[in-house]
Amino acid sequence: MPTNKLTVSHAPFWHDGDSLFKMNLNILLALLPATIFGIIQFGAPALGVVALSISTAMLWELVMTLMAKKPLTVGDLDSAVIGMIFGVMLPATAPWWLVVVGTFVAVVIGKMIFGGIGANPFNPALIGMAFLMLSWKVMFDFDAAYIHYDFSFTALAPLAALKSQGAAAISDLFPTGKLIMGKQVGAIGSTFGLGLIVGGIYLILRGYIRWEISASFILGIIVTALCFNMAKPEVYGGPAIHLFSGYTLLGAFFLATENSSSPVNKIPMFLYGFFAGVMIILMRNIGVYADGTVLAILLLNLVNPLMDAIRPKALGKEVNHA
Repeated sequence: MPTNKLTVSHAPFWHDGDSLFKMNLNILLALLPATIFGIIQFGAPALGVVALSISTAMLWELVMTLMAKKPLTVGDLDSAVIGMIFGVMLPATAPWWLVVVGTFVAVVIGKMIFGGIGANPFNPALIGMAFLMLSWKVMFDFDAAYIHYDFSFTALAPLAALKSQGAAAISDLFPTGKLIMGKQVGAIGSTFGLGLIVGGIYLILRGYIRWEISASFILGIIVTALCFNMAKPEVYGGPAIHLFSGYTLLGAFFLATENSSSPVNKIPMFLYGFFAGVMIILMRNIGVYADGTVLAILLLNLVNPLMDAIRPKALGKEVNHA
C-alpha cells in the first residue's frame, strides 16, 4: 500500500509572492511624480507638510499598536500611504498642528479604532480630511493660502473661481493643457494631472487597483458635468475643468480605489465609481463646497456594503437530499 500522506490546510493554497508592503510601496511610488511636482511648484513648505504627514501617521500607528500590545505593523507602510495621501491633499502653507491633528484622526479614528488594516469601512485619509474641512474650512481656501506666492500662471483655484464667477467668466483663464500640466493653484499633490494619470495607470497595470472603479468614476464626472454644462453653459463648467482640477484625479486613482472601503465585486465597482463621480459634480454645482470629492467618496464608502451585496448567481441548482 502507498504510504504517502497528504497535508490539507485552509486557503489560500497558492501565494504569488506579493505582500502588503510591496503594494503600499508601489502606491507610494505611483504618487511620487505628482508629489515631487507639487514640492517643486510650492517649495520647501510643501516638502515639510508631506514629510510631517507621513512621519506622524506612522507614529500614531506605532503608538496605538504599542498601547494595545499588538504586533507592530508600521513596517507594512499602510500608515505611510495614509500619511502621504493625506499630506498631498493639503495646501503647502498648512500649519504643523493641522497636519498632526489630521493624521491623528485619519490613523487612530479612521483606521485603528476599526481594527486596523483591512477593517476600516471608510478611507482613513478622507476621514482626516473631512474632519479638518468641517472644523477649519478657511484653511482650504487655496487662493488665500498662496496669496504671497508669485506664479507664472493664473493664481486662482479653478473650482473656486468656477463656483463664484461662473463658467462664462473664467472660460479663457484655465486652458485644459495647462490644467493637466499643473499650471493651477491647489493642494500639493492634486495639481499635476499628468502625473496622477501616469501613477494611476501604473497601479492598474500592476493590479493594485481595479480599473473598473477608476474608469466608471471618470465616466460619472464626464457625464454629469456635461449634462449641467449643456443645461447652463454660462454657469456650469464642462467636463475638462472638473476632471483636471481639484481632487478629481486623486480621487479616481488613489481615494475611491482604497481596498478596504471599496467593492470587491465587478458590478458594484462600476456603480460605486460612477455614482461617486455623479455625487462630486452635484456637490460642486449645487452644494456649498467648491470641491465635493472628499465628502462624495465618503458617502459612497457608507453605502459600499449594500452595493457589494450585488453578486452574480452561482451556477447550478440546489438539491434537496431530504
